[in-house]
Amino acid sequence: MGGELVVGVDLGTTALKGGLFDLEGNLLGVAEAGYPILRPHPDRAEHDPAAWLTALEDVLAALAESADGKRAAALGICSQVNTHVFVDQRGEPLRPAILWQDQRCAEIADELNDRLAATAPATAGRFVLAPSFAVPRAEWLRREEPDIWERTRSVLSPKDFVTMHLCRLDTPRSDSVGSFDLVDDAGAYDPDLLALVEGLGERLPILERFDAPIGTVECRDLPLVTGATVVAGTMDAWGNLYGSGVVEHGQSMEVAGTSEILGVLSRERHPTPGVVSFFAVDGHHLHAGPTQAGGAALAWFARVVGRPIEDVLAAAATIGAGSDESIFLPHLLGERAPLWDSEVRGGFVGLGSDHSLAHLSRAVLEGVAYSARHLFGELEKAAGVEPAELRASGGGSQSDLWCQIKADVLSRPIARVRVRHSGCLGAALLAAAGAGLVDGLAEAATRAVRVERVFEPGADRDHYDELYAVYRELYAALRPAHAALAGLRRETPIVLSS
Repeated sequence: MGGELVVGVDLGTTALKGGLFDLEGNLLGVAEAGYPILRPHPDRAEHDPAAWLTALEDVLAALAESADGKRAAALGICSQVNTHVFVDQRGEPLRPAILWQDQRCAEIADELNDRLAATAPATAGRFVLAPSFAVPRAEWLRREEPDIWERTRSVLSPKDFVTMHLCRLDTPRSDSVGSFDLVDDAGAYDPDLLALVEGLGERLPILERFDAPIGTVECRDLPLVTGATVVAGTMDAWGNLYGSGVVEHGQSMEVAGTSEILGVLSRERHPTPGVVSFFAVDGHHLHAGPTQAGGAALAWFARVVGRPIEDVLAAAATIGAGSDESIFLPHLLGERAPLWDSEVRGGFVGLGSDHSLAHLSRAVLEGVAYSARHLFGELEKAAGVEPAELRASGGGSQSDLWCQIKADVLSRPIARVRVRHSGCLGAALLAAAGAGLVDGLAEAATRAVRVERVFEPGADRDHYDELYAVYRELYAALRPAHAALAGLRRETPIVLSS
């Protein structure tokens, strides 16, 4: 069985990445294709779903060049979470997909949380509906674009939209863990949540386990994967989990992508505000959360100062730990886990006339690390365990400097894995398991993932402890100002581009 090939796809925020793997986890080929984020208003972010399909075609064509004429036996997809596409009876999108970064549903989310607390307090106690969750998004569409809501047959995640087209499914499929904001502790749709939006329940896909086969690729113009088994796939956190080899109690991961995704696996679950604790899969709970800006903060800063990211990283390396006591708050589009605050915004604090571009560059890297530490501390509470290290992947993990900063700030070793495209590897492992090509998912992940380098915490961690305490105080101190500014933003008319 060693000769089979599998394809793993990670449908991300700025690009779709694909990897061609053998069953030992060796990366035989990798490709990616980008697409723009559409921003019709500062607090809105959208994608054209057709761009995902075009990107997939381009990526699969590029991967075919590494396959030596062979066909892949299976294909799996993981995708960004809390991005929603509304499709009609033919599976065609009725409007641009609403991206996870989008904050248009903040007020509706508050309203629905109050209603849920009054009607179903037990369900309300499990988690708070964030503006990016499916229920507030659906209610926004029902109110603001009723004609589109009326024509909507299905509310899909990006990977559900893609698998529906790949397999030409009449009825779309999704996975239970990827639909975490809609399901109960058994992984079934929660009637209390569905009752918040009239007609939502009839517009949702059938739920499957993430490695369940849902069809085969029917597109003949994709020879690499024609006839390949396609599994339901999952959200990015779970794809990266298996692609990082995190399969045992007490293991953890850090994915340095557009946002930071952190996760801890454990046999226990201790309800903790701000953390998503999934129902048990194969005896383990994943406690996870995404921040709002990781690599996005670095990309924003590089764009603002007009420098390539490589130059920003090089400048940051010339400055010592703490950036001469300047702190960056990375909440450029609000914050997700663990704050779930759509009003807070970013900024630099502590700047003086002696601070330079290099100081600000390092402060950005450190600010992202502080937000990761905040989330990681809450994940440890939810999991009831203190992991010995974090498995690191994603584009940001390729910076030795950033890995070392995170090791010092989190006071944990950062173990960078060999295949940085952990979402692609995880999706490929799901596909291999679903197609029966491997004996077990956890065993296959353990065999496939290898650590490339470990960054140990150094002497700077004590100084970072002091700065982190200030970072945490800044949120509470500035919260009233952020609320006032959010009120002013709401008074500004929204003019949508044609």
